[in-house]
Amino acid sequence: MFKNKSYFWACQIGGWVTYALTILFFSYFLQRELNALFLERIFLGISLGVLVSHLLRKALIKINLRPPTSSNQLWKILLLILIFASLYSFLNSSFVEIFKLYDVRKEGEIKTPFVLSWDQIVQNWDGERFNKRFLFSIILDTPIFLVWMSIYVLWHYIEFTNAEALKKLKLESLIKELELKTIKSQINPHFIFNALNSIRALVDEDPERARKAITELSNILRSSIQVDKVEITSLKKELAIVKDYLALEYIRFADRLKVEYEIDDAVSHFAIPPMMLQTLVENAIKHGLSKQPGDCLIKIIAKIEEGKMLIMVENSGKLEATENDGFGLQSTRDRLNILYSGEAEFDIYQCQPNQVTAKLTIPIQH
Repeated sequence: MFKNKSYFWACQIGGWVTYALTILFFSYFLQRELNALFLERIFLGISLGVLVSHLLRKALIKINLRPPTSSNQLWKILLLILIFASLYSFLNSSFVEIFKLYDVRKEGEIKTPFVLSWDQIVQNWDGERFNKRFLFSIILDTPIFLVWMSIYVLWHYIEFTNAEALKKLKLESLIKELELKTIKSQINPHFIFNALNSIRALVDEDPERARKAITELSNILRSSIQVDKVEITSLKKELAIVKDYLALEYIRFADRLKVEYEIDDAVSHFAIPPMMLQTLVENAIKHGLSKQPGDCLIKIIAKIEEGKMLIMVENSGKLEATENDGFGLQSTRDRLNILYSGEAEFDIYQCQPNQVTAKLTIPIQH
């Protein structure tokens, strides 16, 4: 608020001073005598201009006509301009007449002292000269106030536009954050119940393994909770969560689950959206191991390719028609689109008769 007022007064005083300097320039150019009376009238015009235009601004705020306004209120603004231009002309002409700030005086007329009584003002008042100056001043000063109002309207229009643009950006950012939270909350561990059932079965058979499984599940849940707090994590941390997840799945599938890793050391500290790799691995388990007899090989690959980070999750099995449109994979696409604005790519396809590949390509971030 204080900053806006400072800008207003800087522009207000600067604008009227510029107007005065323009008059002085053209007066000098036209070889008009720049005597003391002329300079006094200029000073009077600036002072009254600052005062009356400030009162005009107050009136606009008071009756809620400050820009932006609807087109049907334009006549009100024009009426206000005419009223305050008339006020300015009346005050200016009155002070010129009261203090006799003329270039040419009547014979025997002397400059009026600064302090006057009401009787002296009435006695020395020249009504005819005042009327002429007042009418001339209205004709000359109304365009000046139109210019002032145009600048004021433009100022507030730009200010309003910038404020609206900022509000829009904040709203879009909030929507983006809410979208991410919604997507993340829905992809958070679907395997919790299976994991709990596996742990329950281990409590009597292998208490030590059960305790370890509880720790692994806790790590995963902790990471899923932190998803809402961060947009990216390192691939190294994400792999640690994946290993905890796979350790829990080992309990369910025992020797049927085989896992291989091909992780380039150069990419281990690169950034990746949290729980995204886990979603791909979970999808490989769900549509690979869970739906086919025998062993299932899951291969996790991470490397640099063509200046981007390439992550692939390969699993034994066949790609189902509905798998590509499943919620988990669709949410992965949505997250990538929000976070990378179309610069990331995701695809899942049948690369061999008995092998499905989920391929993720994202820009490199450290």
